[in-house]
Amino acid sequence: MSINKKSFLDCSRKIRASLSFFFSTKEKSFSKNDLIIIKKIIKITKKINKIKKIKSKTHQIFSEKILNLITKKKLLNFLQINFIQHMFFIHNRFFLIKELIELYNDKDWFKWKEIIKEDNIGNPVRFFLYPYSSGNKIHQAYHLKKFTEISKINLKNFNNVIEFGGGYGNMAKMFNKINKKNTYTIFDTAEVNLLQYYYLKKSNLNVNLGMNKKFKINLINKLSDLKRKISSLKIREKNLFIANWSLSEVPLKFRDELFFIFKKIDYHLISYQDKFENIINNNYFNKINKYNRKKNRKSQIIKIKYKPNNYYLFSYR
Repeated sequence: MSINKKSFLDCSRKIRASLSFFFSTKEKSFSKNDLIIIKKIIKITKKINKIKKIKSKTHQIFSEKILNLITKKKLLNFLQINFIQHMFFIHNRFFLIKELIELYNDKDWFKWKEIIKEDNIGNPVRFFLYPYSSGNKIHQAYHLKKFTEISKINLKNFNNVIEFGGGYGNMAKMFNKINKKNTYTIFDTAEVNLLQYYYLKKSNLNVNLGMNKKFKINLINKLSDLKRKISSLKIREKNLFIANWSLSEVPLKFRDELFFIFKKIDYHLISYQDKFENIINNNYFNKINKYNRKKNRKSQIIKIKYKPNNYYLFSYR
């Protein structure tokens, strides 16, 4: 990305965020509990072994910034930080109005209304036309709505959810409102796991760094742990794999190492852009779609209504 283009996007993002100025809920200081969480994750940053081979250049830079944010204790209002918003947050975009209207017109609006209800952790940018929520929650709830609309699956029926690339933990937190009994696993980089832990632990959720059956939410970054989790899934259970613009942003070689996921899990909620850096994503996801159909799954690729050149891949039984 050129410097001029980056500057333009940064400026545009600040202008859009300013529309929500009157709804800001700025965090002023850390609580004692916050400091305990931060102390724990700072200790872990010293042990992190950066695995360069599975990261694109974009994500290598981002991981360094995350570590810096944690070690310097700059986590107050972290959802207002520009590079966090660039990677994880969508706010005050006009297509969100259309998505919110679809959620509102749905027969289960009161369910969606509760799911998208925002709180003050991290000082998220409130959606300027519906300040009870944020653009991020509206957008991710919209993905869930489209998936349930097509698959006719009740999200409460899933026993396990595995998310590849969990952002700062927003989807995991939303799923906790949908079904507190299911297990939720996020596979991400070690650095981002720490940010997720801070956000979810601060939200008083039952979260753990690493694999532990005693916890409802497990944050992992080792491929061996992910394989162990997938192999433990029972065929009779309903298991959901989520990857929103994450699987489409890792190198093809690493995607090949992840193919075991598709062999075991029938239900997929994947979103992707047609191209990332030098990778043509349509070719890859068309192969996954064909594989799903060979496994007698109902699988389809659908254009995302309000985002040109972006697609869903939905698979279900």
